[in-house]
Amino acid sequence: MVSILKKIKHCEGCGVKLQDENILNLGYTTNLNNDLCMRCFRLKNYGEYESIASNLVDYEKILSMVNRSRELVLYVVDIVNIPNDLSIIKNYLKNDIILVLNKRDLLPISIKDEKIIDYIKKLNINFKDIVIISSEKNFNMDNLYKKIIKYKKSDEVYVVGYTNAGKSSLISRFISDYGDGDTNLTVSPLPSTTLNRVEIPINGNITLIDTPGIIDNSNVINFVEKKLYKKLNSKKEIKPRTYQLNKGQSLLLGDLVRLDYIEGDRNSFTFYIPNEIKIRRTSFKGDKLKDLALSNLDVGYANDICINGLGFIKVVAGCKIRLYLNKDIAVFMRNNLI
Repeated sequence: MVSILKKIKHCEGCGVKLQDENILNLGYTTNLNNDLCMRCFRLKNYGEYESIASNLVDYEKILSMVNRSRELVLYVVDIVNIPNDLSIIKNYLKNDIILVLNKRDLLPISIKDEKIIDYIKKLNINFKDIVIISSEKNFNMDNLYKKIIKYKKSDEVYVVGYTNAGKSSLISRFISDYGDGDTNLTVSPLPSTTLNRVEIPINGNITLIDTPGIIDNSNVINFVEKKLYKKLNSKKEIKPRTYQLNKGQSLLLGDLVRLDYIEGDRNSFTFYIPNEIKIRRTSFKGDKLKDLALSNLDVGYANDICINGLGFIKVVAGCKIRLYLNKDIAVFMRNNLI
């Protein structure tokens, strides 16, 4: 009896094992000779995204694997939505880490990169290096490439980061700028695009190893309708919007957030959020969005109010405010980034 074994093949987009037996399971393709699963094929060609449950991937196990490798790591972070605790990655990884602040094109060009880098250095997290880039606009990619060549332990370099930080777009840019082969990678602004460890040979010097995006359950993107994804993932440079507020005035940020100015002198609030999210004044005594969870904030002098996944609000003077928003969206304060 002759046994014919099917050759195991993985999707070049998300890394999952391809299979042609069950259309409802991950990795389904109509033909095992295809390079992409049906999910990645439809995403690439039609822009149709199929959400994947977060429990399909054990993120701590993957980070443990990266840690054991001791290879150089690129930690990709959205510069507009820098996490409250950048150092948490150090709890999992003892590797040399280059912090890659992506999406530079979203911040106004007048902002000096050096000021942001100095801000991060004062956190004393001991990153091997810090590089600000825009994979979308191909900004500072050569500098990042040179840093990788300088610090890498071998040809393998790992890429980690939260969903929506631009990991896949960064890798695609490396393929187009420095690649000497033909590698296909699914790029999407939505969570859970990459489902497994994916090796992407760039050239004779570097093989990037992509890992699944770390899902941040406190990000606003998890709590909006699909039609808002595009607005929250705008590729346009943010135009800061400044409002002078007196005590007893209120603002609405789309249908996502209500801000009530409770106590303080006349104050300046500058919003670094996607241009497509409208900001409008509303009655302080009105009920609009007051059905959302309430957060009372004591804002210090020269603080930013950060709303995870939406952006941040630069405040000039100390004050007390109330925010109404989904109870599971993280809000935190920091010293002014810019």
